[in-house]
Amino acid sequence: MLRGPFLDRSWMGQNPDYNSSNIVMLGLPFDGTVSYRSGSRFAPEQIRLASWGLEEYSPVFKKELAQVNFHDAGDLEFPLGNTYKSLEQIRENVEDIYKDGKRVLGIGGEHLVTLPEIQAVSKYVSNLAVIHFDAHTDLREEYLGEEMSHSAVIRHISKIIGPENIKQIGIRSGMKEEWNFMDKHNTLCHNYSDLNVLKGKNVFITVDLDCLDTSIMPGTGTPEAGGMSFNELISWFRYLKDFNIIGADVVELAPDYDTSGVSTAVATKVIRELLMVM
Repeated sequence: MLRGPFLDRSWMGQNPDYNSSNIVMLGLPFDGTVSYRSGSRFAPEQIRLASWGLEEYSPVFKKELAQVNFHDAGDLEFPLGNTYKSLEQIRENVEDIYKDGKRVLGIGGEHLVTLPEIQAVSKYVSNLAVIHFDAHTDLREEYLGEEMSHSAVIRHISKIIGPENIKQIGIRSGMKEEWNFMDKHNTLCHNYSDLNVLKGKNVFITVDLDCLDTSIMPGTGTPEAGGMSFNELISWFRYLKDFNIIGADVVELAPDYDTSGVSTAVATKVIRELLMVM
């Protein structure tokens, strides 16, 4: 008989029992519509390994991961080259999570994975709003003729929950038409208080890691200079801790573009701090 001990490939601090958990971490290794640098499908696995380099205690939120009570379900396996089937698998699995009375924390993968998450959540959660951290607007109707694109994900989500229920933070790149959409619907936030209109709603947080500056997050598919610092992002999380967070995801780490591993370490700590506010 083997004696071990054996390395754990799950996120550190997770509850190994799905049934008794409150939050389910779901790996979404899909990057089939990436428009620049692919590779975010490798992020969930690398993030899990990097998590063991963190402490389980967050001094920002004065809380341990054990108090969060989350279960790491592992990564979904997608049929390569089949975008619609992959999105369907995400939707079906997230529906199961909410049917069981739990919340999802999705780990991408590209940003399009957020769409089937919202499709699933909206079946079980009313009065839904989305807070979107990103460098890019993601408000296109299509990209190069393709409707299902990571650059169109927030536009598609607006058709489900209404643009009045979307707030965007960190945006610094997009087409003129997308900026006009943000202006028309007042989605872009500059101050914490801009989020107050969502108090009382059920909020899903989606974090595209390219909201962070390229100096600390070069390992992403579409890097955009001029982003926020890690501490600035966490300060938004601190403001959001009193909101009703019913789900979240963290997407667009492409770990192989940063061979130092720093981008993966940053992504992992973002996830730990986000878990603390859920």
